[in-house]
Amino acid sequence: MKIRHALLAACTLVIGSQMLPVAEADDAACDLTYTRTACPGQEAESFKKCDGKASCTKHVAAASEAACVQAAIQACSNDRLEITKSKVINAKYQGKALKTPSGKDDMCLDYPKRDVEFNQCSKAK
Repeated sequence: MKIRHALLAACTLVIGSQMLPVAEADDAACDLTYTRTACPGQEAESFKKCDGKASCTKHVAAASEAACVQAAIQACSNDRLEITKSKVINAKYQGKALKTPSGKDDMCLDYPKRDVEFNQCSKAK
């Protein structure tokens, strides 16, 4: 019986180690690091999406570096003008830091609605 258990454990270890890289590749696709600047007095509400912190990293499914960049730029949208003043979003694809099409680290610098949706705290009311 002991030999049977040892063989079973060895087979499980071999099969499990062969499947591990596939799982890691799926999980490590696209990491977006958000850093929010809140409108005055709105820190609690603005930072709620990062468990009360100004910065956090979230994992997003993306099939390529380009898809990760696109997801990051889209994540810059801000419909809470009186709560969040601005965002900085940095992206990594499978651990590699990415830049915007114009070569910037902050994906929100290439967000097309930046002027309309950022720095609007006093105008929103």
